[in-house]
Amino acid sequence: MSPEPIKASRQWTVFVFAGILFILSQFYRSSVAVIAPDLIRDLGLDSWELSTVSASFFYAFALMQIPVGMCLDSIGPRITMTLLTLLSVLGALVFSQGGSYHSLTLGRILLGIGMACNFMGGLKLITLWFNPKQFATLSALIVSIGTAGNIAAATPLVLLVQAMGWRNSFITMGTATFFIALLFFFLVSDRPGDTGQARKAARPGIKDTMKSARMLFSQRDFWIISFSTFCRYGIYASVQALWAGPYLTQVAGLSSVTAGNILLLMSIGLIIGCPLSGHLSDMMVNSRKKIIIPGLWGMIGILGGLVFLPAGTGAGVLAALFFAFGLFSGTGQIMYAHIKEQVPHENAGMAMTAINFFTMAGVAVFLQGMGALMKILHPGDSLGPSAFKTAFIFCSLCLILVAAVYTRTRETR
Repeated sequence: MSPEPIKASRQWTVFVFAGILFILSQFYRSSVAVIAPDLIRDLGLDSWELSTVSASFFYAFALMQIPVGMCLDSIGPRITMTLLTLLSVLGALVFSQGGSYHSLTLGRILLGIGMACNFMGGLKLITLWFNPKQFATLSALIVSIGTAGNIAAATPLVLLVQAMGWRNSFITMGTATFFIALLFFFLVSDRPGDTGQARKAARPGIKDTMKSARMLFSQRDFWIISFSTFCRYGIYASVQALWAGPYLTQVAGLSSVTAGNILLLMSIGLIIGCPLSGHLSDMMVNSRKKIIIPGLWGMIGILGGLVFLPAGTGAGVLAALFFAFGLFSGTGQIMYAHIKEQVPHENAGMAMTAINFFTMAGVAVFLQGMGALMKILHPGDSLGPSAFKTAFIFCSLCLILVAAVYTRTRETR
């Protein structure tokens, strides 16, 4: 067999494992939603404790992004991803044995730390193994693949919990994660021809990485893109993971099953939007900003439509709006390609994980911040129509600001 087919085969092995590890990350971050009734019943958690258990994953995940970026560039993705994924196995076991709010939170923190590398590590591997012209398409495809983790954390997890209980379910997932980490370690390498001195010479040292970090943090575009992804993904994920459900059931008056189907359509919109926008950016428009900015305005339009939607609007219209919200949100994944192209190749991990810090911090902040805003401004009816209109208007204003400042970034294509 010629070297090229061998390389191609190894490329796609790397890509498949990057996708599997990101599926695990998405599964663990979304898994609390469907077992919340079990946690409330078994441990007597109140709403604040439950929300803290859920959000602790995102805070830990976000705080790990800068050290993860430094490790990806200086140590390499193979070792970094393996060690952290093994730590997540411990987190799953601690969570499964949790007997209180504090032990559950500790388990979620360990899971957040352990899964903190799997998306950025996958992007780093794509950077090292594939043609740069494929990056936006493949990175967006990874995001679409990862959505399978969100789906697995819904109905499949419910069925698993019904069959063996939530504690045994997390022991089972932790065991599966352990074996996947071992396979990843033995089957994936950091780069083609990754041996000995070539590996050592290709990686910058910690001092070089720190110098690159200082240069990165001094760039105006870094802060614009960071603020943009903080708002864009924070708004999308907080709506998808929490606030869309109460809106559809309590404001729109839909059944739980219908609301769940609409949320599934929202995820499908993201699954389609990510690779579609990546392909358009890489191969057709040959631009980052010309895809990202219209996507932001699409999200603004959807939120504005929800604000002015008349009472009694049918499920079909709502399904189309939420599907489109996921579709337009998919364009935001190109922000990772945009920042990657503004730094030297060997420092791509640092750049992308620094951006991902703000991405994940945005989820935690908007997740709890929207609830606080609704409760403060509408204390008598914090889950009523007026409260949701206020929240959607606030999110629209944030995205209008993002769309305006993003025009100031430098085009890299």
